[in-house]
Amino acid sequence: MYRTYRDVMLTVLVKIFGFCRVSYRNARTRKWVKMNVIIMENLFYERTCKPTFDLKGSERNRMVDESGMNEVLQDENFVKLIRKTPLCIRQQTKRHLHDAIWNDTLFLSKMNVMDYSLLVGVDENNNELVIGIVDFIRTFTWDKKLESWVKEASILGGSGKSPTIVSPKQYKKRFREAMERYFLMVPDKFIVLQAAEEED
Repeated sequence: MYRTYRDVMLTVLVKIFGFCRVSYRNARTRKWVKMNVIIMENLFYERTCKPTFDLKGSERNRMVDESGMNEVLQDENFVKLIRKTPLCIRQQTKRHLHDAIWNDTLFLSKMNVMDYSLLVGVDENNNELVIGIVDFIRTFTWDKKLESWVKEASILGGSGKSPTIVSPKQYKKRFREAMERYFLMVPDKFIVLQAAEEED
């Protein structure tokens, strides 16, 4: 993380502002309860983002009912949307997004982290995409390894799709490939000018 800021590397990791422990005594049992709390950036603060998506790069059991008023949608909902209305971004934006995701997933993979998501919101007022990688605290522990093995063996079903829980290295590869597919590049006037200059 230090190198990212020192070398001005592109990143879409949501900022962590602090870590604290909250303790209180249960009034009924008289026992102390402790909770660790991470304070993170709110990507949608003072924005009107609708719809919002939690993307992991997997289409296995990643569909939610879209009838809910404040429902956060998932990968299969997103794929359904972009088949009808593709989310296109400019060449420079596509390159920056690619580089940021590449940097972040490489870092998280080295830290043995997986199961993170790209949180995406469509800001209706400014006509902008708001994105950031969230939930990047979970490491690939033995319980996640067991869950991955169970899902790979199709014990819990899955219609032949790859399991949601995979190793950090596999997760990085799948995440990168999915995000490349999800966001399409649209040519703009600068691409046309660049092509013309190269021909001259």
